Amino acid sequence: MSTLSTLRTPQQGTNRALRRRRIRQNWGQPWLYIPLAGALLLMVAPFLWMLSGSFKPEADIRRVPPVLIPTVPTTANYGELFSTLDFTSMFANSVIVALAVTTGNLIFCSMLGYALAKLEFRGQRAVFLLVMGTLMIPGLVTFVPLYVLVANMQLTGSLLGLILPFLATPFGVFLMRQFISTLPDELIDAARVDGCRELAIFAKIILPLTKPALATLGIITFLGSWNNFLWPLVVAQNESQYTLPVGLALASSGQTFTRFGILLAGAMVVLLPVMIVF
Repeated sequence: MSTLSTLRTPQQGTNRALRRRRIRQNWGQPWLYIPLAGALLLMVAPFLWMLSGSFKPEADIRRVPPVLIPTVPTTANYGELFSTLDFTSMFANSVIVALAVTTGNLIFCSMLGYALAKLEFRGQRAVFLLVMGTLMIPGLVTFVPLYVLVANMQLTGSLLGLILPFLATPFGVFLMRQFISTLPDELIDAARVDGCRELAIFAKIILPLTKPALATLGIITFLGSWNNFLWPLVVAQNESQYTLPVGLALASSGQTFTRFGILLAGAMVVLLPVMIVF
């Protein structure tokens, strides 16, 4: 019985040999791993420094030359962060704004992308060119007009003012339009023959087939909304509407100097939900 259990088919033996050969070939090319390791170190080093600095006293953070490992690890930065900030309220504001903006983009951008990709209507090309033109305009150019519009609607100082201007973005429309364009028209034509209306086609056929694009758009939109700093700083007029990036920046900035320990600890707290989503 033990002899039979150790037998291997010729195919299994061939596969094992091929795997071993590939491993030897890969490890036989150290020049390939040197630049990859260097690039990995460059990308990871800021995060390691942020993690290490969040457990350092302020004196260790400002030491010259700098040290990576804290001499006396401490959690005082995290304790002061949570005692200084209204963390629960700011965290809730960030979650509400990020989820609302992400949901709006997934719904409205996919709907407009479907219309531009699969429906024929007058001015379709003009609408698509308008979306592309808007995509090329830097956000800072439209910042002041957008703020004036929100102020005239009396939405400053409210979470709705943080959410409404970003429920649909040109990039999201372009991404969804390009992905939906690759779907076969025969599926839509067959659904129309069976009597499905456009909303049913969109919900039952288009959305299930666009899950990869929706996932990509959702991650990008959530990251942008969660890390947004300038718009909440201007529109939110009191601490009850602050999001985490705004509250963290204001809490870590003193009258004479910046408290880097609190800033790094707050950056770690802000980063955790992003890592979970990603």
